[in-house]
Amino acid sequence: MNSSFHSLSEIQRRIDEVKLFLSTTLRIANAHTVEFYTHDVWNRFMAVSAEEVLIAFSSRSDHQGEPEGRRKVQSRTTFGFCSDTNRLVDPCELLQSAKAHSLPSLRVCMSRDELLKALRQNTSESCASPAQIGEFEPDEFMNSKKSHEVQSMSEVVACLARHRGVKQVIDVGSGKGYLSSFLSLQYGLRVYGIDSSSTNTHGAQERNRKLKKFSKAYQKHKKTVRAQGGAAETHQEEFAVTQAGVDAHDDALFGTEEKEERVPVPRDSSGTDLEVERHSKLNTETEELFLSALSVDVIQTSRVSPVTLTDEERQRRKKENLERKARNRTSSAHAVFSPLTSYVTAETELQELINELENAVMVGLHTCGDLAPSTLRMFVAKPELAAVCSVGCCYHQLSEEFDPALQGSSQGVFGFPLSQHLRRHSCFCGRNARMSACLALERVSLGQGIQMESLFYRAVLHVMLRDHYSSFKSDQRVGNVYSKAQSFVDYVRRALRRLELDDSKLSDADIQQYHDSYGPRRDEMRAFNMLKVSLAPCIEGLILLDRLCYLKEQEENSLAALVQLFDPLLSPRCYAVVGVKSCGDKIKTEDKLVGKSCD
Repeated sequence: MNSSFHSLSEIQRRIDEVKLFLSTTLRIANAHTVEFYTHDVWNRFMAVSAEEVLIAFSSRSDHQGEPEGRRKVQSRTTFGFCSDTNRLVDPCELLQSAKAHSLPSLRVCMSRDELLKALRQNTSESCASPAQIGEFEPDEFMNSKKSHEVQSMSEVVACLARHRGVKQVIDVGSGKGYLSSFLSLQYGLRVYGIDSSSTNTHGAQERNRKLKKFSKAYQKHKKTVRAQGGAAETHQEEFAVTQAGVDAHDDALFGTEEKEERVPVPRDSSGTDLEVERHSKLNTETEELFLSALSVDVIQTSRVSPVTLTDEERQRRKKENLERKARNRTSSAHAVFSPLTSYVTAETELQELINELENAVMVGLHTCGDLAPSTLRMFVAKPELAAVCSVGCCYHQLSEEFDPALQGSSQGVFGFPLSQHLRRHSCFCGRNARMSACLALERVSLGQGIQMESLFYRAVLHVMLRDHYSSFKSDQRVGNVYSKAQSFVDYVRRALRRLELDDSKLSDADIQQYHDSYGPRRDEMRAFNMLKVSLAPCIEGLILLDRLCYLKEQEENSLAALVQLFDPLLSPRCYAVVGVKSCGDKIKTEDKLVGKSCD
């Protein structure tokens, strides 16, 4: 059975399984790392050594079984915790249970390819694949992560639009407009990008203007190459190199945070730079390409003087030009990216923002905090929204309805829980647990993702604040002090000044003594944070299953699925919640029923 088409009751059962697991383990995720030493976190939660926990991680990564000495205690444990003391006694059991309650093991997700296959099988043959109006390479303008996300998601969005026969896309939280621009330029969709930041909106508009110019030049160059019978692939590489010089210092297009990794330059046996040598022979062509990227003029490698043209040839060219302009106007009327500045919620009237609004697909790529659930609420509430594809992020920014600190709050709409099923259970995660959900297990498993020394510095600083200063709170922020500090002593002095505290109370020797005193306990913090990382997929899974359950609870949806769109190593927040509203008869796909296209 295709895992994407689980029934509502099956999704609810999976949610209950994850919720039961987290009811025992969530307190680890909610422990504040800053308070690790001041609250003696290790001894409160652990009945094993740090070494045992780290060995358990190593055993899991090496695909080994659990140690013999641990198997005999399982009967007295719940997910590795002692039933009497509630302290961890079997880290292997905990890690195995965490893996069993993560999304891949729950088998409730479908792959991107499975989704595309299902959409194309339920779409008329004439539009089984999204039409691409251009050959546009996003990795020429984005880093590898963003390029991967935009290419993977845009094909899904284009298929959703074709499946439902719509031409408009609403990109919520569009940011710099990468996805919006690509959908417009590559797939000919009319895209409205909505972002609450006017800076993002203006930047996206300017970037899109430049991309459109570059895209036109790129297409004309490709046509010229074909007409001359040249090697298109070689020229495409040359053009990609050339474009790097176009407005290279313009942050609106080539932001410093979006730099590509550079490929090593090939050299021959004599050490000659082959790229430089090759391009030195092509200066004339590359200069033309550079100018064409700044102009909408047609690339012409050889011009014929108008004087030599016959009257008949002039009329023919004039007619062709008029026809081309008419086609461009028609295409532009449909393939447009319009950035808008607005703060949107489920109550937002889209027709007040978009005068030309028609039936549309709503999308969100890494929408922060409550914006992701708001996107799903808008999809359910607005009849003009035919489909949705939402990838959320920043779970720590979610508001929780059953947060004890918010009881009695006037806030009426919350980001979690979204489904009636979890609302009936008054489900609550906690901010630290939601922060843990943002950790990337795949990256940490490869030794990436956690700045352990900075966490150690901050926890020891907290001990010093307790011992020498009358007021200290775990939520006090010292900012990005660690990256600037030359040593622990320097870190402490910078942090104290940032907190506006008198750092003359402590000598350098006093500060260093704290570092040396807690140094032997570093492995405890490392092991504890590894346990938090192992719980991250389970907490993220509960949040995403809640959103999937919410869509399943709506009877008018023909498809509701959780889809892995991205490679988690490139993009850790890799899951999309996808929904399609019913619009006709049901047809069979993979032995299950999904909605038929309205075409």
